[in-house]
Amino acid sequence: MKTVAQSAGPVKVAALYKFVALPDFEALQPEIAAFCEARHIRGTLLLAPEGINGTIAGTPEAIDQLVAWLEDGNLFGGRFRNAEIKYSAAETMPFYRMKVRLKAEIVTLRAPEADPSKKVGTYVEPENWNDLIAQEDVVLVDTRNDYEYEIGTFEGALDPATKTFTEFKTYVTENLDPARDKKVAMFCTGGIRCEKASSYLLSKGFEEVFHLKGGILKYLEKVPQENSRWQGECFVFDERVSVKHGLEVGEAELCRACRQPLMPADRAHADFIDGVQCARCAGEGGDKARRAAARQQQIELAAAKGLAHLGDDAQSAALARARAKKAKRQADRARNLANK
Repeated sequence: MKTVAQSAGPVKVAALYKFVALPDFEALQPEIAAFCEARHIRGTLLLAPEGINGTIAGTPEAIDQLVAWLEDGNLFGGRFRNAEIKYSAAETMPFYRMKVRLKAEIVTLRAPEADPSKKVGTYVEPENWNDLIAQEDVVLVDTRNDYEYEIGTFEGALDPATKTFTEFKTYVTENLDPARDKKVAMFCTGGIRCEKASSYLLSKGFEEVFHLKGGILKYLEKVPQENSRWQGECFVFDERVSVKHGLEVGEAELCRACRQPLMPADRAHADFIDGVQCARCAGEGGDKARRAAARQQQIELAAAKGLAHLGDDAQSAALARARAKKAKRQADRARNLANK
């Protein structure tokens, strides 16, 4: 069951990215990790030669300190200023630990010709998006993967049916033609994939390429539901799983075996077993299914005892229990010695 709820709660969530040359990205990793851990910030940040990308959460004060440090810190020389940042709130922490990872790309396309720091498509503000995609000569493409498209997308959007973003290149080659498709509009969750996708299309001869500034998240934040052309929910890469208009937490939950988002209808399927399998992965068996079943059993046992199970909270709880047991043993020994 999903435990993260959207509200003006104590946890501030920040999704951020910026394409910028970072030849020293490896050297930045320990500094950023230490800054976040000192302030109990959790989430994942990716560092690569092409920039920074990730989503993190913490107290409002901690997140504000991190953003100010990234933008103005001497360590970065102002390279992270004007990064694309979207904020939301949650009642409880949507991440279990802090990770700062080194990658070859902050969004993997494996197309060196796509360089957003040099050339990207035309940004379209959320307030102007509806007018653009209503035009008959605009080809609207969802650049996200199939499982994301399945739970929500814009009315009339094409589904590339990709499993990974690297497959987007094949979709373009097989389905889009710069001589025929004069106007292409694209969108993604937070805007980062579209920056790279638009740069890629421009490198292939497409002339008019548009992308939604700030992505779906900014659209759901800015555009009233009554005026929206968005249908369904938007998958997000944390324990909220999905969000709706106003960035309220949606109804999707993750299958703990195959990690696919499940809507209420999926969870009502006869093959669904909470924490173990969904209709997509039922019958696959193997280590993944066994791990999911064992994990669910541990969660239920922990819940029955009122204990934490996942992530840093569980580690802290385990450490506290170990210390309590050690203290009890010492007290018992001292008491036994005193009684002799």
